[in-house]
Amino acid sequence: MEIIPRKNVTRCHWAENGNPLYVAYHDEEWGVPQHDDRVLFEFLILEGAQAGLSWSTILNKRENYRKAFSRFDARKVAKFDKAKFGRLLQDPGIVRNRLKVEAAVVNARAFLAVQKEFGSFDAYIWQFVGGKPRLNAWTSRKQVPASTAESDAMSKDLKKRGFKFVGSTIMYAFMQATGMVNDHAAACFRRKQVGACQASS
Repeated sequence: MEIIPRKNVTRCHWAENGNPLYVAYHDEEWGVPQHDDRVLFEFLILEGAQAGLSWSTILNKRENYRKAFSRFDARKVAKFDKAKFGRLLQDPGIVRNRLKVEAAVVNARAFLAVQKEFGSFDAYIWQFVGGKPRLNAWTSRKQVPASTAESDAMSKDLKKRGFKFVGSTIMYAFMQATGMVNDHAAACFRRKQVGACQASS
């Protein structure tokens, strides 16, 4: 997608900081319904890694994460051993937090268990919104919630299944990123575009 000059459009407030990565992420990915298990696993790991940090930190390290975590192939990540774990903790290209790195491996194994039970992670995770994206129309950033009843339920069930770093706030960010909810501002040019994608998802 060609990035539209800022002066010609209105974007969500968080994408108006001039950071090209933010603008590209906002214009191309954020809020678009995702049903590919590999992409869903990627966002599950990245949103967990962001906890306590800025999203720009994660975006800047995203390509490094893809290399370090086998392009987010859950089957491969689930097999990471102590030697691989040690190398990850020495990798400056990712967030070298022991608990977060451990969580990625634990989550990969839990992810595979969900796939086995439901056929796909997609089938499991989208049930929390009834299989259809939720459409919002916020006019102020203050209106956007940090969590919802849906993210609460999702978080609770994921934790029961052994997932880590899946608190309700993290999972609401996951829902926003993967298009389970359309939280583009009412005036944002992407709201209608993403809404069209959601209608066909």
